[in-house]
Amino acid sequence: MRRMPLLALLLAVCLVPLALVAAPAAAQESEPQSTTPTTLTLFTKFPAQEVAVNESLNFPLILRAPTAQVVRLSVRDLPEGWTATLRGDGRVVQSAFVNPGEDTRVDLRVEPAEGAQAGEYTFSVLAEGQGQRAELDLTLVVQQQLPPRLLFDVDLPAVRGAPDSTFRFSTTLRNEGNADVSVNLVAEAPAGWLVEFRSGGQEVTSLPVKADGSESISVEVQAPEGVELGSFPIYVRAEGGDLTAETTLTAEVVGQPQVALTTPDGRLSGQATIGDTEPFTLIVRNNGSAPARNISLSSTPPSGWTVEFEPASIGELAPGAQMEVTANVRPADQAVAGDYVVSFSARPEEGRSASVDFRITVLTSTLWGIIGIALIAVAVGVVGLAVSRFGRR
Repeated sequence: MRRMPLLALLLAVCLVPLALVAAPAAAQESEPQSTTPTTLTLFTKFPAQEVAVNESLNFPLILRAPTAQVVRLSVRDLPEGWTATLRGDGRVVQSAFVNPGEDTRVDLRVEPAEGAQAGEYTFSVLAEGQGQRAELDLTLVVQQQLPPRLLFDVDLPAVRGAPDSTFRFSTTLRNEGNADVSVNLVAEAPAGWLVEFRSGGQEVTSLPVKADGSESISVEVQAPEGVELGSFPIYVRAEGGDLTAETTLTAEVVGQPQVALTTPDGRLSGQATIGDTEPFTLIVRNNGSAPARNISLSSTPPSGWTVEFEPASIGELAPGAQMEVTANVRPADQAVAGDYVVSFSARPEEGRSASVDFRITVLTSTLWGIIGIALIAVAVGVVGLAVSRFGRR
C-alpha cells in the first residue's frame, strides 16, 4: 500500500519538466506570425505574361520592408526600343516610401518597341533601400496572335451619386479574337438594384462583337428607394461561347443637401407701406441627407424695390436643421397701392436651389392720408369762406 504514493510522486516528477517544455511551445504556436519581412522584398503576382505584337502591359509591383525607408526603383536589361514607366497613384515615380507591415504598390507599364518580333523577353526591376536591395525578374512573351478573348475596359469603375440618381458607367467590350462573337450581358447587383445595358441608345441584353473589334456599352444602375449611404459593387459579365469577360463597378451612394424655403406659418404673403422697410421672416430648411454649405440668399423684386437679407448667407446647415432669415423689403417710392410679387431664393454650394414667390400688398403711407384729409378740409374751408363772403352780394 505504501508503494502507491511513491509511484505517484515519481510520475509527477517526470511530468512537470515535460509540461514546462510543452507550455512555451504551445504559446509559440498560438502567437500570430508577423507579416513584416526581415529584408527588402519586391514581387508581383504574375511575373511572366503574354502580349500580342504592339500591345503594352502593366505589372502591379508590391514593395515590403522591415523598416520605414525610401526605396529607389529602376528597370534594367530592357530590350532596345522598349519603354518602361513606373507609376504611383497615377504619377510617374522613381522611388517609393515603404512602411513596415504595409504594402506599397507601384505599377510598371511596359511598351514593346514598334514592330517587336515574337519571342520571349526578360528584364528586371531593381529596388534599393537602406543598405538592402531586391531584384525581380520579369518575362514578357510577345506573340503574333493571342488566343481569342473578351476584355472589358471601363472609363470610371466607381461613380458617386445621390440615392435617387442614375449611376452611369461607360464601358468598352473588346473582342481580341479572329472570329465574330455574340455575347450575352449579365449583371449581379445587390437586392433591389436595377441594372440596364445600353448600346447605341437602345437597351440590350446581348449584342454581336466583330473579330478584333469593340462595342461601347453604357451600364445604367438605379438604387432602390430608401437605400443607405455606402459603396455597392455591381458585377458585370459578358459571355460568348467559351469566352468570358468580367469587371466590377462600384456605385457610391452619397448624401445630398435638399434646401427648402418657406415662412414660419407657411403663408407666402404680407403687407408693406410705401416709404417704409418691412421685415419678413423666412425659414431655410435642409431636408436632405448631407450638410448644405455656403447657402446664398437672393431675391427678384419689382423695379425700384430694395431687398436686404439678415444674414446674407448661411455657412452650413446640417441635415434636418433649419434657420430663420429676415428679408427687409422696401417698396419703390413711386410704387402705387396694389399687389406685387417678390421671388426669394436660397442656393447651396452643391445641390439644387429653392425659391418661393412672395405676394406683397403695398399700402400708401398714413401720413399722406392725413395730408390729403387736411388739404380737403382746407379746400372746404376756402369754399365755405368764399360762399359766406360773396354769397351775400
